[in-house]
Amino acid sequence: MTHIHISAVRAFVVAGLLLATVTLMFVTVATACAAGALAIGPCGAFGEAHDFRTVEEASTSALSKCKGDGCKVVATTRRGCAALAVDFPNPCGANGWAKGPRLGQTQNAALQACYKDGGTDCVIRTFFCDAKG
Repeated sequence: MTHIHISAVRAFVVAGLLLATVTLMFVTVATACAAGALAIGPCGAFGEAHDFRTVEEASTSALSKCKGDGCKVVATTRRGCAALAVDFPNPCGANGWAKGPRLGQTQNAALQACYKDGGTDCVIRTFFCDAKG
């Protein structure tokens, strides 16, 4: 092999390793910020937070966004989804929430919980998914 050919192979290997390192760093940062929380209160009040470093940070943020007395965190996530459904004609009445690994399943579960709570025309009020959720 010629000296130029060996240098080109080395440069290619170094470039590949550099690309792999950058990709790994990006994935690590994205999954490190993968905590979420859903807070709910009376009459359809809610607060949500997603893509936080910790569940505690997400919970604090969700509670601060929930307007009304009696708000509480009902769901926390790590690389997942959460959804809240309320009864459209009476948002102060029935509601339901859920968390899960995929958005569609989570929204369906929240709607089912709202109907089970006595809702007649339940709609999704809010939803979110964390990184990788």
